[in-house]
Amino acid sequence: MKNKMTLDGLLARSNAGARRKKPDDAEHRTQASCVRWFNLKYPNLRGRLFAVPNGGRRDAVTGARLKAEGVIAGVSDFILLKSNRRYGALLIEMKRKDGRQSASQRWWQRVVTENGEYKYVVCRGLDDFMRQVDGYLEGL
Repeated sequence: MKNKMTLDGLLARSNAGARRKKPDDAEHRTQASCVRWFNLKYPNLRGRLFAVPNGGRRDAVTGARLKAEGVIAGVSDFILLKSNRRYGALLIEMKRKDGRQSASQRWWQRVVTENGEYKYVVCRGLDDFMRQVDGYLEGL
């Protein structure tokens, strides 16, 4: 005789031992520190540096709605809308020390830098962010 499993039993078995990972807040804290530092050091440019909330978990319906509204996968984490002598804006992708760009991030980087109009950088932490922003803004 076959042993029939109930739906509850199947769900319990599939979830057995599967513990949900706690979200890592380190990226949030780093990006919040970057914004805080920028606003303190460059108060005259407040509002010119902004985050692009492309990440995060979304259901399929919300994802489809955002895509229809123009959300593009791979867009950098920050955009600094301030031109310097060479570029029209600074586009900043934040990564952890061991983080790598996704295929969509590499694609977007190629798209926005192919004409040399914008500077795109990958920053690995607050110190790297400060160095890149200061260097970019020194070229004003």
